[in-house]
Amino acid sequence: MPDRAVFLDRDGTIIEDKDYLSRPEEVVILAGAGPALRSLSEAGFKLFIVSNQSGVGRGYFTLEDVDRANARLAEELQGEGVRIAKVYIAPEAPGQPSRGRKPSPQFLRDARDEFLVDLGQSYVVGDKLSDLQCGWNAGVKKCILVRTGYGEKVAAQERDRIAAAVIVDDLAAAAAWIIKTESETAL
Repeated sequence: MPDRAVFLDRDGTIIEDKDYLSRPEEVVILAGAGPALRSLSEAGFKLFIVSNQSGVGRGYFTLEDVDRANARLAEELQGEGVRIAKVYIAPEAPGQPSRGRKPSPQFLRDARDEFLVDLGQSYVVGDKLSDLQCGWNAGVKKCILVRTGYGEKVAAQERDRIAAAVIVDDLAAAAAWIIKTESETAL
């Protein structure tokens, strides 16, 4: 039976957005993000990170730098009882050919095929319009915009384009909304 998943943006959603973060010591998990992810996992969701990392394509840092930062994040989350099933990275800069750069739904489809994820019962959480568009393009159940990172600005400037999204303060509120919605659906 296919699994449900939550696909998460990294910068501005799980960790502080540092504009081209490349060093593991720069990883700072946002307040409440660890317990929020643990609650989603305990509710039966597989967790995936889907992240555009254009700093690689722009030559600011390497894919190995991204991998080291992600390893640090995974280590810190593991300490909170959270396991990320897989991290999908699009290293291309805007305008470069890319298979998975959001808003492309390709990485969500890859997770569907590799991990037997039911996209129609899954969610996307992010702080940018491209995160939401990725989810909509993949046919997920709901896309959630967090006001952390760029989210507050997106909520103010893209009101018409994000009308179908749920808008919440942060990842903890997104997790609570998902769990509440799922429990109401199960009744």
